[in-house]
Amino acid sequence: MRPLTDEETKIVFEKLSKYIGGKLKFLIERDDKNYVFRLHRNRVFYCDENLLKYAGHFEKKKLISFGICIGKFTKTSKFRIHISALGILSKFAKYKVWVKPGGEQSFLYGNHILKTHIARITEDASQYSGIVVYNINDLPLGFGTTGKSTLQIKEGDPTSTIVFNQADVGMKNFINIKLKSFFIIKN
Repeated sequence: MRPLTDEETKIVFEKLSKYIGGKLKFLIERDDKNYVFRLHRNRVFYCDENLLKYAGHFEKKKLISFGICIGKFTKTSKFRIHISALGILSKFAKYKVWVKPGGEQSFLYGNHILKTHIARITEDASQYSGIVVYNINDLPLGFGTTGKSTLQIKEGDPTSTIVFNQADVGMKNFINIKLKSFFIIKN
């Protein structure tokens, strides 16, 4: 487990800013505790410094996870955000979309969101911007990328794809993480 390099930090922050915009500073400059980003096995974790000290007492080979897994770097050095970062993304989301119950089930099965599934959407969302998906009861379901801008959505066909699904809570490997820190080790 090591701190991110300048290039890795730039890549992670660019990807996160796609979803939370200028609110990225609230992740870095917190009043309650000092939080840091750390890289372990090509995965980026977000945790407080006290948890990092505890995690440092375990062998690196046996340590699987600590804090909140934001995402991972691929072999080609691209960064992919994991569904475990949904708690952070939903708290600071720049753009949001609320889906109807029929669209909710379709989204949780891995499908994209159509115009007919949308109950409401935040204004001024541009095309290909990051967006967090909620159900009618404001429960975050996942995140994706807008296929059209808000202006294009109003004039578009009812069967057109509005949000491309990138991750949802219906995924097989989802672990419900609510901004609580923890760590997992192998026996």
